[in-house]
Amino acid sequence: MKNAVFGLDIGITTMRACWLENDKKGIKYISALSAPTPVKSMSSESPLDHQELAAAINKLVIDAKITTNNVSIALPENRVYTKVIDMPNLSEKELSSAIYWEAEQYIPASLDTMTLDWSILKKIKSGQVSKKMQVLLVAAPIQTIKRYQSILELAGLSITSIETEILSVIRSLVSDENFPTSLIMNIGALNTSVSIVQNGSVVFTYIIPLGGIALTRAISADFGFALPQAEEYKKIYGLMDSDFGGKISNAIQPILFTMVTEIKKAINFYSDKYQNEFPIVQLLLTGGSASLAGIDSYFVKNIGIETVIGNPWKLLNIQGVPKDIESRGPEFAVSIGLALKDYE
Repeated sequence: MKNAVFGLDIGITTMRACWLENDKKGIKYISALSAPTPVKSMSSESPLDHQELAAAINKLVIDAKITTNNVSIALPENRVYTKVIDMPNLSEKELSSAIYWEAEQYIPASLDTMTLDWSILKKIKSGQVSKKMQVLLVAAPIQTIKRYQSILELAGLSITSIETEILSVIRSLVSDENFPTSLIMNIGALNTSVSIVQNGSVVFTYIIPLGGIALTRAISADFGFALPQAEEYKKIYGLMDSDFGGKISNAIQPILFTMVTEIKKAINFYSDKYQNEFPIVQLLLTGGSASLAGIDSYFVKNIGIETVIGNPWKLLNIQGVPKDIESRGPEFAVSIGLALKDYE
């Protein structure tokens, strides 16, 4: 398996690695493991901090018994610009020329400092004269990419592909173009990425600047707990009103209410654009906080859409996954999606 590629998700608080194999029987589990991310990691300018992160990554790879040094990584949404745009019906050659000028309207930074990528999501069918093609536009700072490359080289790894977390999560959940129209929420540590998938392709992306850390801090502020203790209470009691007198639920609901408000805005925007031609039928939750007790019921009650905890191991029927890793599927969504990229 010399040319095999594994997925590596370098989060703010946790790193996750996943290695899969595609054989005649389908996608097979080889290894998956998580470890804490050093406090000063990608955000630091210090070479010493970069060396510490590289050493932590190297240890994670060794502990996970991953024997390939080829890795696929994802950039967090707060470090990239992602936009689904409508374009006239153009050939790929014409689009290559036009996309740079189009990007200037949407990217709030000098394009000279950015790496630009794009892909056609939805082509115009024959006879659809008035409709436009949909293009996914992604831009990332050149310096950010260089930093990732430098740190992973220090860890003894070779990057084979880079994409955004949203695309990785979608790949980990969406099996084909017949997948029902879905809103996907990936609740990260600092941010929550929202995407809407229609006919197997992303048609809308949005970032909510709230995540698991905000929930933990809300508990810490209400009870005077240190953050580690607040994190434990969050995991134990979640949104269950019957546990701990519902006090933990009450502490984090203002944060979740803000998320609900933003999600409703996204749904309204989508519904107005598509005139309910492809109504959203389900909400899929991934990320570390997706496993909070009662969170699915909370979103059903407040948004009115069927809500499912998105576990890629089960949705994609990946074989051979240990039970302790399978139960943590939602938090491995990014790394699973990255590990699957080589098999598209």
